[in-house]
Amino acid sequence: MLRLTEEQYEKALELKRDLHMHPELSNEEFRTTEKLKEVLSILPGVTILPLKTETGLAARLQGSRRGKEVMLRADIDALPQTEEYESPWKSRTPGVMHACGHDLHASSLVGAAMILSRLYEAGELENTVDLVFQPAEEGTLGARKLIDAGLFKLISPDICFGLHNWPSVQTGQIVCREGVLMSAKRNFEIHIIGAGGHGSMPQLNIDPIVCAAAVIQSLQTVVSRNTGPLEAAVLSINRIEGGSPVNLVVDRVEMRATIRSLSEKTLGRMQERVETIIKKTAEAYECRSEILWQEMIPAVFNTPEMTETAVQIAEKTGCTVTDAPPSLASEDFALYRQYVPSFFFWVGSTAVGEKAEELHRPRFHADDEALRHCAELFANAGSIT
Repeated sequence: MLRLTEEQYEKALELKRDLHMHPELSNEEFRTTEKLKEVLSILPGVTILPLKTETGLAARLQGSRRGKEVMLRADIDALPQTEEYESPWKSRTPGVMHACGHDLHASSLVGAAMILSRLYEAGELENTVDLVFQPAEEGTLGARKLIDAGLFKLISPDICFGLHNWPSVQTGQIVCREGVLMSAKRNFEIHIIGAGGHGSMPQLNIDPIVCAAAVIQSLQTVVSRNTGPLEAAVLSINRIEGGSPVNLVVDRVEMRATIRSLSEKTLGRMQERVETIIKKTAEAYECRSEILWQEMIPAVFNTPEMTETAVQIAEKTGCTVTDAPPSLASEDFALYRQYVPSFFFWVGSTAVGEKAEELHRPRFHADDEALRHCAELFANAGSIT
């Protein structure tokens, strides 16, 4: 059973508060990356690996005996939101905040590195531990970025663990769910192309705004009519751009959207219907259409074997091991499972007696005590035998 000392906890908490005050958006985590390198580089046994990315990093603690190679992953990016929760460590970057707790995740992994570094100094670190700080999780593009940069050429883990704070679960509880935990998803862009002109002469134009409105309405039938009523599925149009402030019909409207499901088969069916509906609706309105799909992010899935191991790890922290319903939120941690057996924890982050402020909300804040549990969970996972 591995624990943070009070000195280690205070240092990790200081880092969390620093990162919280200086949040950075996806692929812009330059200060965050340098700050993490700074605190890791002074830990005995920690080596920064030559991962060729502008943001994010990987580091290694080399085990002193023959053991497993364990990958531990934390994400580091923030969100384009204005923080409303008042604290001395409130975001100092206008319009950007750690509304998902990635500052907690990153500082927790550093806390785990502090624990494991002490083991290294004592010659008691059996496993080699790979510390991966991933950028750009919020757009679910960061995992692929690290993989394409050669992450798995630098490391060869036997097993991998990640975690996310979960506000609907109280601090002191750890969710170890077997099976599907988080949804598969595909993000995509829709381009509707018409032919613009003067707003007083509609007969001479092909209006992409009217077409876009029909596309949005028609896409709502994908979930209601093309997926089973007992299947979990979501289709959201999250952004629409197009129009003019004067009497001008524009040539083009662009939208951004996502489809999600706990079933990858259902997600495939949704994609088929999305493509057909957009194409045929655009044709009906005499417009052209384009769909730009991003990579499919698989569901986060915890196998029975990994779940059994994860429960043993979680019990070592002294926290209560529990279950919780799956979520339609997605995590590109799922991509690592294509390379290494993986498990993803949820860790309670709402203090007992306090109202939960959910992820991606302007008053979101994670209980500082959750930092201790996350760090100790990471450390015990890194020392698994």
